[in-house]
Amino acid sequence: MTTTNTPSQPLYGFHALRDVMVPMRDGIKLATDIYLPNHGDGSPLDEQVPALLVRTSYDKTAPEWDDVIPYYARRGYAFVVQDLRSRFRSEGDGHYYHTINPWEGDDGYDTVEWLAGQDWCSGNIGTLGSSHRAITQTQLALRKPPHLAAMWVEAGPTDIYRHEAREGGAMSLQMFGAAHLHALDSHEVGDDLEKARIILDAMRDMGEWLQKFPLKPGETALRVAPDLEKTVFDYYYRGEYDEWWAQEAANQEPLFQLGQHADVPMTVSCGWYDNFVGATANYFITMDHQNESPTRLVLGAWRHGGMRATGSWHGDVDTGKASVWGNEIYNPERLKFFDRHLKGITAPEDDPPVRLYVLGTGDGTKTAEGHLNHGGYWRDEAEWPLARTQFQTLYMHEDGSLDPFASEDEDGSLTYTYDPEHPVPTVGGQLVGMFKITSPEDGGPALDDVPPFLDQWTLARNNLSEVIAAGGFHQKEGPEWIGAEEPYPLLKDRPDVLAFETDPLEDDTEVTGEVSVKLWVSSTAVDTDITVKLIDVYPESDDYPDGYHLNLTDTILRMRYRNSWTEPEMMTPGEPVEATITLWPISSVFKKGHRIRIDISSSNFPRFDVNPNTGEPVGRHTKMVKADNTLHTSAELTSRVILPIIPS
Repeated sequence: MTTTNTPSQPLYGFHALRDVMVPMRDGIKLATDIYLPNHGDGSPLDEQVPALLVRTSYDKTAPEWDDVIPYYARRGYAFVVQDLRSRFRSEGDGHYYHTINPWEGDDGYDTVEWLAGQDWCSGNIGTLGSSHRAITQTQLALRKPPHLAAMWVEAGPTDIYRHEAREGGAMSLQMFGAAHLHALDSHEVGDDLEKARIILDAMRDMGEWLQKFPLKPGETALRVAPDLEKTVFDYYYRGEYDEWWAQEAANQEPLFQLGQHADVPMTVSCGWYDNFVGATANYFITMDHQNESPTRLVLGAWRHGGMRATGSWHGDVDTGKASVWGNEIYNPERLKFFDRHLKGITAPEDDPPVRLYVLGTGDGTKTAEGHLNHGGYWRDEAEWPLARTQFQTLYMHEDGSLDPFASEDEDGSLTYTYDPEHPVPTVGGQLVGMFKITSPEDGGPALDDVPPFLDQWTLARNNLSEVIAAGGFHQKEGPEWIGAEEPYPLLKDRPDVLAFETDPLEDDTEVTGEVSVKLWVSSTAVDTDITVKLIDVYPESDDYPDGYHLNLTDTILRMRYRNSWTEPEMMTPGEPVEATITLWPISSVFKKGHRIRIDISSSNFPRFDVNPNTGEPVGRHTKMVKADNTLHTSAELTSRVILPIIPS
């Protein structure tokens, strides 16, 4: 590589080599589109060029690449997009298991090395992509292909059990909806239009399907795609972390610790309203400590995939114009990274190791688009977690207060009844996304004429709407939320929600990092769930007469897993036990006059499946019972939250 500080310029044309069938070691060929830079007259370049590789389960011809491919190809990169094995135009044996495919590491290695061997290639290969496209990057990095030279990994889980499918031991029901999207273009369905119609019809009624759990194999539309149905029920039934979850395709983190990840320059990125933000931060920590190559972390004010979004709002919260990347910023940021590590082009200054978007500096008014102006700003840091963090413990009290003083009461507790038949509805949060196909009455397709294979995904993609929305919202029930009932109360006013809040703050207070909650809990049930939310309570205003209760981060713990993911331990009714719950990281300023609130409950549906409180095998319960759950707040049994405070 020739070292220079002049960034790659749009000097070239480009042409496409479509459906190049790249051979894998077992003879299977994967359909690959290669976009090669050329001279303006179409003639090939004299010099070899680096390649940028995307391996995708979402169709290599998807329009999301329309603004990306020309940007890099015209600047002297070969841009390569490949359909995964048994997806779309690639060959395969028909088997496909969502994100848990044991062959992805080998297929990724073989693709990288095949590209490096092409006469147009310089031998330097970079990878990029988000979500499942991030997972495939991590899997190939474990194979250490010699010509892998740089990676930009966006919003990818590295442990499917903890980050994607079973957060806190509860099933993330977004996986049920995701499997239907993947079924549409699966080889199992293929050209069978009746099977496709079954999937499409179920996607149109996804909200109703989520309320039918517990389900059994053969009862869902996924019965027409048996591999995907099996995967969903593995997600659902395998509550304990076992050998299935431990396989490399599901959990790459143990191999990180063994030094099996490629030592190449990396940028890992995610958004605060993405439930992969914790995985992303931990990925950075591991690679930063383990590898000699530089690793960078970017955490922004985005939902899942939001780095490419053009709007500044995420749910109902507006984080300011500075938070918006879109391809106008995302493409140049990635170009600078790949220029440095694939071409030897150095920017005038090195990028900082960590870049954070700190939320919460807005004025709290309602924007012209009708969103809460929460605001924020970018800040560079030298490390993650931040070395200057000061941890503050706030104690929960029987009167609902939250303060730095431990209780002196010999007794203190609050009890609520959790009814799994009437769970607390999901109102935003850190979600990957849960979608349905828009109904005909709302402008969606009639679905009478199902398009042929390879066009079904396009039909779905063009007609998707959210079943539940990700992001920040006023924590109040409404008709748009599944399970909400009139008169649509504030969530804190529900009898099955405990709210603990501070007095109005005397100064701006920044919380940046992981929030830890330690609770003493007893129950009339042998098993139940505990949910925790961190809320920024805005004071009353002209725009928001009732104030605004903004969710920042939240999670769940199924109590049978409070001590171990592998060896469940039931509760003894009436006996208090301690549980530590760690929320996904966040960075937000609680402004002067605001309150910090912690909400405790036992359900968040349909983000998570409901716990029937019976202690029966996970996903196979035969009944549901109410549970009286008690949170203890005495001097001996102290329930508390530990906040990572950044001093001003």
